[in-house]
Amino acid sequence: MTVVQEYRYGSHPSQFVRMHLPSGDQLPVVVVVHGGFWRSRYDVSLAEPLAADLAKYGVAAAAVEYRRVGDGGGWPTTMADVARAVDHLATAGQYVAEGRLRLDRVAAVGHSAGGQLATWLTHRASLRSGTAGSITPSSNYVPIIGAVSQAGVLDLVGASNERLGNGAADDLMQGAARSVPQRYHHSSPLAHVGDGARVVCVHGDSDEDVPLSQSQRYVDAAVRAGDPARLVILPGVGHMELVDVGNDAWAVCRDSLLQMV
Repeated sequence: MTVVQEYRYGSHPSQFVRMHLPSGDQLPVVVVVHGGFWRSRYDVSLAEPLAADLAKYGVAAAAVEYRRVGDGGGWPTTMADVARAVDHLATAGQYVAEGRLRLDRVAAVGHSAGGQLATWLTHRASLRSGTAGSITPSSNYVPIIGAVSQAGVLDLVGASNERLGNGAADDLMQGAARSVPQRYHHSSPLAHVGDGARVVCVHGDSDEDVPLSQSQRYVDAAVRAGDPARLVILPGVGHMELVDVGNDAWAVCRDSLLQMV
């Protein structure tokens, strides 16, 4: 039986995590980050079906809500929020889970814009000290051992130049890539390859919202840099099938996560 418990990692109404907790001890954890081009009209309800399904397989699944554009989010708060939500697994998360979480076995999954955030979490050790999401002695840092990116926006500079989501990356970064390059370097997973991050990119070749090239560019660069990245292309699959728990596309993502944790 799965129990849902909520914990907060900040005072803003959008700073909370819904933990889907199965029975048992020593639970591996998957952080589930929803998409929606980082905009406030999309929320954690997109992540909860995935979290509920993962819990059926003995995983503690943490569906993360965070500040989005139009709700106090953007640069740098959106990135800071997801990092803080993960680090709170060590305190508030363990409290609601009654100490049953295996914090050495934490993976992440994210869809679309959530793919950017989930993959970026695997690269936190590469971030410059003092920047949003960087590791500090007081952060109770919880490392992410691997991520599954579901049609993720992994090249933010490309997303800005290509105007994906009607300028969603520019809205997130509060400027175009050419005007605030340091922000893009900080937040784009593509900029941090070479640090050993383990990422599986699952992408449909019929995706009309986030082009397959986003995952291809990331994996090509990561493999060249020596990272254990892998690309899984799903023929005939579009964008939303990846978060449909009744679809085989989600099963591919779920199986990749279960192999990580």
